[in-house]
Amino acid sequence: MASHIATALSAGRLILLTDVDGVMDAEGQLISSIDAATIGRMIADGGISGGMIPKIEYALHAIKNGVSKVPIINGKRRHAILLELFTDRGIGTEVTE
Repeated sequence: MASHIATALSAGRLILLTDVDGVMDAEGQLISSIDAATIGRMIADGGISGGMIPKIEYALHAIKNGVSKVPIINGKRRHAILLELFTDRGIGTEVTE
């Protein structure tokens, strides 16, 4: 629902809060940026699974429909939104097209 609202409002950014730091690679390291092709491969090989799949799909929907930035961040982290907004690299995984 949030991705549809962000698209309808022509939002510049949609921040998806979750209980993990973002998308992790096979070694458990945070992936700071991920594109649609990599997402497809990771879903196919099980690297992205469970509850992360809908988050990734909503993020891609938003990106493909005009939202400029869609980071997935850990909302349990103290000051998560401020750290995402006011640091150069952000703190989670940014989904790109």
